[in-house]
Amino acid sequence: MTEIITAEGDRAMEAVGAAIGQAMGARGVIYLRGDLGAGKTTLSRGLIRALGHTGAVKSPTFTLVEPYELNGRAIYHFDLYRLLDPEELEFLGVRDYFTGDSLCLIEWPEKGEGVLPRPDMTITITATDTGRRLAIEGQSAHGLSACRQLQTQDDALT
Repeated sequence: MTEIITAEGDRAMEAVGAAIGQAMGARGVIYLRGDLGAGKTTLSRGLIRALGHTGAVKSPTFTLVEPYELNGRAIYHFDLYRLLDPEELEFLGVRDYFTGDSLCLIEWPEKGEGVLPRPDMTITITATDTGRRLAIEGQSAHGLSACRQLQTQDDALT
């Protein structure tokens, strides 16, 4: 199941991120795909803030992962753009981040192919003339359930 949502502007992207975080129940693995500047970090910011973070949310381009501890939940925001080899993730102990109680947002997941777990949801962001188009695909029972929830909110998000 793929849900298509359009978002015009950063506020709309953050609102979609918030809805995704709620639909996912602050757990699971989400792959974020899109060109540089597509809005992956903006979407992540909306999601992380909606789950209770009040500080800055920046792209972890240089640190590879930015952890957030929110209301007893662990959220990990990965940016693998600068990763040269997927095996580098093994040196970081990446498997320790993927627990049943954590939410992992992964920008540039193709850079970690073969090491990363299968996603519950993949979001592909593309630019349009007036904003961004998000193709949200559930890829597990949990991700499909979240997509169904998003579908019921679709009018409020677009």
